Amino acid sequence: MPAFLKFREDWVRPALFFGNNPISLTGGAITTGSGVTMISYWLAELSGHLSDNPYLGIIFFLFLPALFLLGLALIPLGVFLRRRTLKKAGQIPAEFPRIDLNDRIFRHGIDIVLVATIVNFLVVATASYHGAEYMDSPQFCGRSCHVMNPEFTAYQISPHSHVPCVECHIGTGAEAYFSAKVNGTKQLIEVTFHPLAPLAPKIVPNYPTPIPSPVTSLRPARYTCEACHTPTRFDGDKLLVKSSFADDAGNTESQTVLILHLGGVDSFSQRSGIHGVHLGHIEYISTDPTRTAIPWVERTNPDGSLTTYAASALNGAQPQGERRVMDCIDCHNRAAHTFVTAQEAINSAMTAGVISPSLPFIHKEGLQLLNAPYTSQDQARVEIPQQLEAFYRSQHPEVLTEKAALVKDAGEELYLLYSQNVFPFMKVTWGTHPNHIGHQEYPGCFRCHDGDHVAKDSTSITQDCSACHNLLAVEEAKPKVLSDLGIQ
Repeated sequence: MPAFLKFREDWVRPALFFGNNPISLTGGAITTGSGVTMISYWLAELSGHLSDNPYLGIIFFLFLPALFLLGLALIPLGVFLRRRTLKKAGQIPAEFPRIDLNDRIFRHGIDIVLVATIVNFLVVATASYHGAEYMDSPQFCGRSCHVMNPEFTAYQISPHSHVPCVECHIGTGAEAYFSAKVNGTKQLIEVTFHPLAPLAPKIVPNYPTPIPSPVTSLRPARYTCEACHTPTRFDGDKLLVKSSFADDAGNTESQTVLILHLGGVDSFSQRSGIHGVHLGHIEYISTDPTRTAIPWVERTNPDGSLTTYAASALNGAQPQGERRVMDCIDCHNRAAHTFVTAQEAINSAMTAGVISPSLPFIHKEGLQLLNAPYTSQDQARVEIPQQLEAFYRSQHPEVLTEKAALVKDAGEELYLLYSQNVFPFMKVTWGTHPNHIGHQEYPGCFRCHDGDHVAKDSTSITQDCSACHNLLAVEEAKPKVLSDLGIQ
């Protein structure tokens, strides 16, 4: 028997006979409906006439493809169940209904099936590609899940806002992708069963609030940071100017000027400065989840010998905790998700002029409004501008007469600062996530450079300020050094 006839008799005729059942027909309808809907969406996407709502992506790149595949799965399932039912009843025909290729209607039916099969393959392939692409997008990571709102907000205003989340959090290769998706599925289940947590504070979520930091599953910096940044590059020195404002009526501005010795590895392979001294040859043990408490440090010297520094409270013992080789994220731990303190936030806004220093007591009142308790960002959106206006109405009515627009702008900016750093439903507030860069707002450098880390030869990790920076001016009004440099 020719192969085509054998295929027709042994497969096509039985498939058509058994496929005439409610389950298979329903599967065909589901597949057709979801397939047509997805194709229509993709065409609309190409034309650019779509909303940027992240939930549309979930529907059209994840839910509908899954529905499409479910429909395809129902077709053979229905065939199997009908065949099993008829076999138990002894009703399977000895000869299946004949297939007459001379029948024009039947031939058209075969043509439709063949075309539909090809289209199905194309739809599945396209849906798989779009689904994977969408799940790797920052919009999916940050906007589809309310739990990620704090991290996504900080990411959008960070210097790394152009770097896709997956570049650091997943990486390349099938193993990294599979591991991330398995972990993401667990998180999706946790969030799915507590979707109303932001709207119902009494619901106790089974996901952590706030999101723990640091991310212990993050790949080493050599696979993330160093994909763009070269650790051995010699950066030399950097001039840093920080402004702060007093709580008096004039919001008196003062500035601190310093030179940071970033250093690195110079052309003679000599290590110097902050980067050169710390990267690649220091291990430490942290005894708390945030890596703030570091009582034990070990340095590999140029000759290969080891020097161990331990806090005096250890009495020479090695503590239990996480042991790590120091890399970029041990200091730049919030590089893409920085949350600042209220003081930092308002000082930066006043330095940039978006909150006018000409408004009397704006620093003092603004700081109080930022630190006030609010049950939600919606409450803060209403109360911060209202209370600022109420302050000037009662204490300085002339300001509302002369500078009403500046007061309005200041109220809106204060709320913006609050909304970028405080998220009540995730229990994220000022100072929740410590930033280990520097040592003013958080321990930072002093986690190790505290004078209490001593080696067996009685030497300690240096506390010499000039090892990392030189102070040119400390909280001075109009520092002369800036005038000399032509900056002010």
